[in-house]
Amino acid sequence: MDTSEDLPNYIALQTVPDRKFDILPGASADLTSMTFCIKEEDHTLGNSLRWAIMQNPQVDFCGYSIPHPSEAKMNIRIQTTEKCSAIDAMDKGIVDLKSVCQLMKAKFQQKFQEGDYARID
Repeated sequence: MDTSEDLPNYIALQTVPDRKFDILPGASADLTSMTFCIKEEDHTLGNSLRWAIMQNPQVDFCGYSIPHPSEAKMNIRIQTTEKCSAIDAMDKGIVDLKSVCQLMKAKFQQKFQEGDYARID
């Protein structure tokens, strides 16, 4: 059976747009409320990132939308308390989501190595 080391890293092969993130007009002066536009992303990242950002107690609101199915972009709105900027909340959300994914990968690999899964023939 192939291991992950034997398979190509398809994520690394993807091209990243020059401006992956944009901050849309209308951000508050104190930076506690802003909308980010993330290119080449959809509900897969949107819902996960929204969940991770909402785990931060300094975040009052976080929601995302896909403006139109034919456009490869996602808008994510963050509103925070005065103790945290929306930029800091986005950064923490990305770091936290990455940590969750790394933990899931480690647990999956551990269970696979232990043979702790059902086999269907």
